[in-house]
Amino acid sequence: MEHSNKAHLSSQKQISAIWIVPVIALIIGIWMLYQYETSKGKEVKIVLPSASGIEVGKTQIKLRDVQVGVVTDVKLSDDYSHIVLTANINKDAERMLREDTLFWIVKPRIGTEGISGLETILSGAYIQLQPGSSSTPRDNFQMLDIPPVAPPDAKGLRVVLSHKKAGKLSVGDPVIYQGFTVGRVEKVSFDIKKEKALYQLFIFQPYDELVRDSTHFWIESGMDIDLNTQGFNIHLGSLESLISGGVSFSVPKGMKSGETVTEQMKQFRLFNSAKDVNESRYIRNIEYVMLFDGSIRGLNEGAPIEYRGIRIGTVEKVPFSQPIMSNDFHADSVPVLIRIEPNRLFESSGNFATDQLKNKIKIGFENGLSGRLKTGNFLTGALFVDIGFEELKEPYVHRKSKGYDVFPTRRGAQDEIQKQVMSIVSKLDKTLASSEKVMSDLEKLIARDDTQQLPSQLVISLQKVQDTLDSISEGSPVYQNLNDALAEFEKVMRELQPLIKKVNDKPNSLVFGDDAPSDPTPAKGK
Repeated sequence: MEHSNKAHLSSQKQISAIWIVPVIALIIGIWMLYQYETSKGKEVKIVLPSASGIEVGKTQIKLRDVQVGVVTDVKLSDDYSHIVLTANINKDAERMLREDTLFWIVKPRIGTEGISGLETILSGAYIQLQPGSSSTPRDNFQMLDIPPVAPPDAKGLRVVLSHKKAGKLSVGDPVIYQGFTVGRVEKVSFDIKKEKALYQLFIFQPYDELVRDSTHFWIESGMDIDLNTQGFNIHLGSLESLISGGVSFSVPKGMKSGETVTEQMKQFRLFNSAKDVNESRYIRNIEYVMLFDGSIRGLNEGAPIEYRGIRIGTVEKVPFSQPIMSNDFHADSVPVLIRIEPNRLFESSGNFATDQLKNKIKIGFENGLSGRLKTGNFLTGALFVDIGFEELKEPYVHRKSKGYDVFPTRRGAQDEIQKQVMSIVSKLDKTLASSEKVMSDLEKLIARDDTQQLPSQLVISLQKVQDTLDSISEGSPVYQNLNDALAEFEKVMRELQPLIKKVNDKPNSLVFGDDAPSDPTPAKGK
């Protein structure tokens, strides 16, 4: 058997060792990509007005000084009205991104609460994150202009104050109790439907227990200068409230405090001052109209109505202008709306119905109860209404004006002085005229024939009387001196009349001058 010496060739497939390196590199790359994607975190958009201090890749997002994200992009909005900031939040911080999550830029600030953010002078600004507690996730946010008042873990009570006007308080203003700061103004907004400004306060624990059902809040201006009929009072608050203002609260004296407020976001009314809080206690009132014939300059809304130095009411509107009704009377008088506050007048007024109280006051009218204007302060010229009894010259007659019962009035002290001065001048004029008539009659009597036939002694006596009368007759020096003196007195009194009227209209004009507009002249209605 023959054997062939030829070799048999067959092909064999093998992988070159050179491919091991790229395969390993590919596997590592896929693993790194997977690791990157799984640890990338969540991308969020934050809107802010300016990108000052923000740097892409450098500006960090922090929580409690721990980095939880970084800014990845900054660009202008489509309409160039704001900045859209893109940030990447770490995977383990995604749970913090809720509907109520807050972001703000930490940088050096000087505010009512002090100086903050000094550490960013060297390190640069960063973005602070405050986690939200809502169950709704969110990935787009609005950057806060200023940091929130309460830290993330702060415990306390949030209340909302309402006021007719905005601008009374600012974010960060102190909330004060008995001179001690116990909270801050957290948020300011405006309710368009109710047309009221809303101020949200945060009161820290344990001071939140001080807020009761009967608690009243008022604006603390720091310095309160009150010019009134009693003079002027100056009230100084804390140094912080003196610089920035704030809001104070307490339960007014004499009121039951009630239960501690635990309801969040409960609304209270914001008063302008502690004085307004005290006045708000006298809600129940009986309104009257007073009609004054003279000037009411110096009488302002809020002026007191006093009886023997005790306040019993308040002037409500000066002058009181409403359409004149058919039963109106004395349209040439100036009407002033007042309110008598029964709680000031009777301690047990709550036991009386309004009609019973009005009947009690009406009995006073029948016995001479009336009001007049008095100067409470010559420095400010402020007037108040003084209530008292005076003997009636005629029986009381019930009247109405502008739909309200009329409270009787009488002339003020200044009007009485002016009236007496004018009466004296009038009497002097009548006396001078009477003297001239007597002298004329005596001259005619002496010139008669029968008078000439009287005994010589009587004639001599009459002649002496005639000589005496001639010495004071018209054209004589004595008469001329007397006449000049009376004329000078009349001139002085005429010159004093404007001064008396000015002092009557504005008692403080002797100190401050008379630069105010003239009083409105009442006009009779059609």
